[in-house]
Amino acid sequence: MTFTKYLAVGAILIAGAAFAEGDRTDPNAKARSDLMRTIGKNTGILGDMAGGKSAYDAAAAEAAKAALIEASAGIGAAFKDQGAADPASEAKPEIWTNWDEFLKDAGALNAAATALDVASAETIGAGMAALGGTCKDCHTEFRVMK
Repeated sequence: MTFTKYLAVGAILIAGAAFAEGDRTDPNAKARSDLMRTIGKNTGILGDMAGGKSAYDAAAAEAAKAALIEASAGIGAAFKDQGAADPASEAKPEIWTNWDEFLKDAGALNAAATALDVASAETIGAGMAALGGTCKDCHTEFRVMK
């Protein structure tokens, strides 16, 4: 994958964090939004390092990776209860009607985050395609795009 494609995937992921905006009325939707915001923020940190927007920082890269692993491991629990219909939520009902596929996608994100080599900006860049691909797949199927 070319560097331009890495940047495009990074932009998609960072834009995905924007869905966390808005006032959530349901506590389940708020918790899910906060979790997705954490994933978007830390993906952005790594994407900026890989894309040269920020300097490589080993400690920050390790922290972002750890946050991604922890947050992605919590997706199933965060989405388990659909809760009330929340007009600000961008979670499609297909999450709960196709639960096994949703959990498979969440597991793929966790696996990609766990496998991410954060030893350098270059190795981060090499792993961003897998990370971004998992986000894109899940968002395409399970997120309302506004």
